[in-house]
Amino acid sequence: MNDQRRYYKVHELSRVSSAACKGCGECCRGMGDTIVLDPYDAYQLSYGLNKPFGGLIGESVELHVENGILLPHLAMTEKTESCAYLDKDGTCRIHAFRPGICRLYPLAREFREHEILYFLLPDPCPVSGRSKVRIDRYLGIPDIDQYESFKLLWHAFIKEMEALAVRIEDNNEELQKLSLFLLETFYLKPFDDEFYSVISRRIKRVRKYLQV
Repeated sequence: MNDQRRYYKVHELSRVSSAACKGCGECCRGMGDTIVLDPYDAYQLSYGLNKPFGGLIGESVELHVENGILLPHLAMTEKTESCAYLDKDGTCRIHAFRPGICRLYPLAREFREHEILYFLLPDPCPVSGRSKVRIDRYLGIPDIDQYESFKLLWHAFIKEMEALAVRIEDNNEELQKLSLFLLETFYLKPFDDEFYSVISRRIKRVRKYLQV
């Protein structure tokens, strides 16, 4: 079956913006462990909340295993299945520094070898009257080209780590060591300098250390 999606690049227009949105918060409920955080998300949360990322784990962030790798995600409350940062009136308390997955909606992204393509999710938010806006402006992430380069680098790196996890899956101790090492290196260890240069150096060092 042919792919009928229409794909967009980050500097192209897509019908994603709606002035009718009143912030009901429905798109922030029942997400389970799907709001996976990358190191940039963790960096932004830590900076925005003025709190070490490790201090958020167990409060508003939980950990789950995905393809053998331990990764953090935004927690949902047990009672209402709402994001831990969603107020009762549907207001996002971290909107200025919300994670990339949250910024995307109602878009999703697909990673190609050298680029990221965006597409509209099926049956997105029912609010009507969406207007076209450039995707980079909709996302509101500074230095978007640098951000996309990081996302491509991180995506490829995580795939390498998942492949490594498969190779050592019969050794629970080694698998646990790998997950904790990645969590410490890319999430718990602060980014005191410029994020993009630091993350690139860390990935390079880890690849060399793990020989991948």
